Amino acid sequence: MTGIYITGLGTIGAYGSGAESLRQALASSEPPALSDIDRSDGYHLAQAPRRAYLLDPALLREWVPPGEARRMSPPSRFAVATARMASRCAGWSEGLPDEQTGVVVSTAFGPASYSEGLLKQILLEGPESASPILFMESVANAPAAQIAIACRARGPSVTICQREAGALLAVGHAAADVAAGRVPRALAGTLDEMTPLLHSLLDRFGALARNSGPDDFPHRKEIARPLDRRRSGYLASNGATMLLLEARRGASPLARVAAWGSAFDPSAPAVGWGTGSASLARSLRRTLERAGIPLERIDRIVTGASGSRPGDRVEALLLKNAWGDMPLPPVLAPKSVTGEYGGGFLGAAVLAAGGAPFGPTAGFEEADPELGIVPHDGSPLPPPSTVLVTSVATGGAASWLVLEAP
Repeated sequence: MTGIYITGLGTIGAYGSGAESLRQALASSEPPALSDIDRSDGYHLAQAPRRAYLLDPALLREWVPPGEARRMSPPSRFAVATARMASRCAGWSEGLPDEQTGVVVSTAFGPASYSEGLLKQILLEGPESASPILFMESVANAPAAQIAIACRARGPSVTICQREAGALLAVGHAAADVAAGRVPRALAGTLDEMTPLLHSLLDRFGALARNSGPDDFPHRKEIARPLDRRRSGYLASNGATMLLLEARRGASPLARVAAWGSAFDPSAPAVGWGTGSASLARSLRRTLERAGIPLERIDRIVTGASGSRPGDRVEALLLKNAWGDMPLPPVLAPKSVTGEYGGGFLGAAVLAAGGAPFGPTAGFEEADPELGIVPHDGSPLPPPSTVLVTSVATGGAASWLVLEAP
C-alpha cells in the first residue's frame, strides 16, 4: 500500500470553487453562508429546517460551458468541473496524457432532480412522455460517464453508492487500482445535489439540524454541532470533490495514500445507525496493522462526525474503542463547515494532510459526556505526518483512509 499520491484536488461547494476557497473556509471561525431551500412546491413541513449549504451555479461556468452543461444533470456538471480542476491542479493543464485514466465516483443520491423530473413525467403524463435526456442522466453512474467523456478517461469506470462512507471507499478503490497497475492514474471522489424534495425527505427521517432558537430568528439556529451534547442533526449540502491519484511523478503531490480499508456493521438497519462500534474499531486496527502504521504515529484524525445524534455516537465510539486507554490525537470535524454530502469533507481531509490550518469547530460548545471527545478548538497545530480519515454511514458501511504529508 505504498507509492500512491494525490496530485490533484478539485472541489466546489457553498465555500466556493477550488482548494483555496475551501482552505479559507476551514481556517475561518465562521462557516459559509447558508442558502434558503426553495419551499414553493410544498414538500416541507411547516416547522422544517429551511436552509442548506448550496453552491452558486455560476461557479461552474468556468469549467463547464453552457453548451456542454445543457446535456448534463447538476451532479454531472459538478463532477466534470471538479475533475477538470483536479487535472489542472496536478499539472495536466492541456488534459491528461493518455486515455488510460480510471474513474471512481461515489454518490449518496445520484441525479435527484432528473430522477424526480422523469418520474413526474411518467406518473403525470404517461410513460410515452418520458424524456430521453432525463432518462440518460437519471442513473447514479451518469456523472462518472460524463467525466470519462469530458476527460477522455477510458479506464475502468465505477460508481459507489454507500451513502456517507462512499467518498473514502471511492478513493480506496481508485488507490487499489493504481497500486495494482490496472491504471496509471485515477480520478476519484464524490458528488451530490440537494433538491427541495430530497431536503424535505431528510428532514422527515430526522436527519437535519433543527431550529432551536426564538421564532423571530428562525434562520440563526440551524447549526450543525459535531460531537456536541446538544447536536440535533446535520446541515445538508451539495457540490463535489474529485482527486487525481497517481504513482509519483514530477508534480508536487498534495498527500500520499498510505492505507485504506472498510468494514460493515451488521447491527445497522437499512436506513439507520448500528451499535457495532467495537467491531468497526477492530477492523480499523487490522487495517492499520496490515499497513504497519501504529496508532502512535497518527497525529491527526479527520472525522465524519456531522451533528447527527446517532451518527456522531458511532463515529466517536469507534475512535474511542480503537484507541482504548491511549489519548486521541487532535480531532477535526470539517462537516461543521462543509455540511453533509457534496464532497467538502474529502477535500478537507486532503488539506489537513497538507497541514492546512483549521479554525474552531463551528457549533461545538459543550462536550457530550457519553462520547467524551472535544474536537479541535482552532489553536495552532504542528505540521502533521499521518492523518486518519474516518466515515461511518447509515446502513452499516464504514470506511477509512490514512493520508501522509507529501
